[in-house]
Amino acid sequence: MTVETLDKLQRRVTVTVPKAAVQTEINARLKNLSRTLRLPGFRPGKVPMSMVAQRYAPSVELEVLQDKIGNAFYEVASNARLRVAGMPQFTPKSEGVAEDVVAFDAVFEVYPDVQIPDLSAHSIERVTAEVDDAAIDKTIEVLRKQRVTFIERGQAAPDGQTSEGLEVQDGDRVTVDFEGRIDGTAFEGGKAEGFSFVQGEGRMLPEFEAATKGLQAGQSKIFELHFPEDYQGRAVAGKTAQFTLKVTKVEWPLLPPVDADFAKALGVADGDVQRLREDIRSNLQREVKARLTQRNKLAVMDLLQKAVPVDLPTALVDNEIKDLIAGARQDLAERGMKDADKAPLPPELFREQAERRVRLGLIVAELVKQHDLQAKPEQVRSYVEELAASYEQPEELVRWYYADPQRLSQAEAIVMENNVTDFVFSQAQTTDKVLSFDELMGRN
Repeated sequence: MTVETLDKLQRRVTVTVPKAAVQTEINARLKNLSRTLRLPGFRPGKVPMSMVAQRYAPSVELEVLQDKIGNAFYEVASNARLRVAGMPQFTPKSEGVAEDVVAFDAVFEVYPDVQIPDLSAHSIERVTAEVDDAAIDKTIEVLRKQRVTFIERGQAAPDGQTSEGLEVQDGDRVTVDFEGRIDGTAFEGGKAEGFSFVQGEGRMLPEFEAATKGLQAGQSKIFELHFPEDYQGRAVAGKTAQFTLKVTKVEWPLLPPVDADFAKALGVADGDVQRLREDIRSNLQREVKARLTQRNKLAVMDLLQKAVPVDLPTALVDNEIKDLIAGARQDLAERGMKDADKAPLPPELFREQAERRVRLGLIVAELVKQHDLQAKPEQVRSYVEELAASYEQPEELVRWYYADPQRLSQAEAIVMENNVTDFVFSQAQTTDKVLSFDELMGRN
């Protein structure tokens, strides 16, 4: 068969099948159908072949043609060593075709030849970070705040601690009654009684917190508040309201001491505070490693996408767009959106992302093939065991992964991408950038 090149990746071949072979297969399928066919007035298997053919011959013929032509096409593609991308489009052909055959033109795309350039000519930045004592101290403070208790200002804690003053300070839990009006008119969501928030956490608008700070329980204040233009409440966005505020309760925060009881509450059975710090360090190191891996992998993928030119098969991009749309609809449904399956999601919204995925998939596949970067069984095992290390019963998670081939294949894909990341860093001109713990965790 002659393979005709229509475009960079588009090809065309003419596929033929003997008419006699098609008819023989049609007759065989109709005969098999007649053995179990049920029609009114006939016993099973006793329907005349003429009636079977009259009713079902067109649909059976279509099935046979699809099978025969499809098989013939993939035989041609295999013999010509064509890497077909997506499904071919078949069009009946009659001109220049022998009378004893059925012919179709098959138009299809092939995978591109991916040429990996010399990566040593490219520069890339690799980020690193360490878990120091300051990071552990900050994490402990977060854990303490998660277990805070509030005591009304003016009262002492069970251990005798007291607060300074009665006024609202940052960190206090404040309970208020308030009502807002715009041009003298109340608006939806502008009134509440017994509403509590923690001063200084940023849950309330800055003007609201500023008005509250310094007040004592029982005191009131009238102030103006300007809603931002992008405020989520569109009815009041960009408008100025006058609020009447009354503080009904002010409570100061009592953080638990870092002692044996605190350690036990966090799962350290013997209450050893040093062991608690070691556990926190291990957990943070796992988190840091995961974030560094993800950031460095993203940097590698960005480099590969820019450095390696690839012609993209339209069929692969279109399939990827369909998958992205399906994923977006599922996400909307999980968020509670009604009729998420009917939400207008234009394909063009996903084209750039789909093209990036397809391009990187082709490049990564070529790198893996050329440099033997497949995930080794021992690498996959190590990756799964590392994931499981933070669980109370790590062996259960390991078994869970290995019990499902699909879950295990996901782990293999991640390990393979990590291999590609390491390979690119070993080949490219790499500079290391040290990040602080807070920078890596996005706290700056």
